[in-house]
Amino acid sequence: MTIQRMDNVGVVVDDLAAVTAFFVALGLELEGEATVGGPEVDVLVGLEGVRCDMAVVRTPDGHGRLELMKFHAPAAPTADRDAPVNAFGLRRIMFAVEDIEAVLTRARSHGAEPLGELVQYGDSHRLAYIRGPEGLIVALAENLG
Repeated sequence: MTIQRMDNVGVVVDDLAAVTAFFVALGLELEGEATVGGPEVDVLVGLEGVRCDMAVVRTPDGHGRLELMKFHAPAAPTADRDAPVNAFGLRRIMFAVEDIEAVLTRARSHGAEPLGELVQYGDSHRLAYIRGPEGLIVALAENLG
């Protein structure tokens, strides 16, 4: 047996609407929204009394998805939303973009802040790291070839 594909990455958030709007502004598409809970979900995730709203956003090519989740119950523990990019754990999501300047402008309109500066690597790529809503780190890469 081998892994067939990566289906999605789950991201727990507090303000589901703001985070969804941020990723849509970056160019992802809203695939769907749902509320989940009940005994099956409790058993699956190892928690009791789960009630969770979720939104799934996908890349335009349909191959990458983020499952954005707002847990109403049980209450989520607090997290360090200002953790640096070198902190342990899943730290960033990278997207290939066509016009990095335009994407950065849209991201800033949703509260994103640059972590550093836009960098160009020779004639091949331009890269930028930003911190979006709730401290989420997103990397953007524009292929110049």
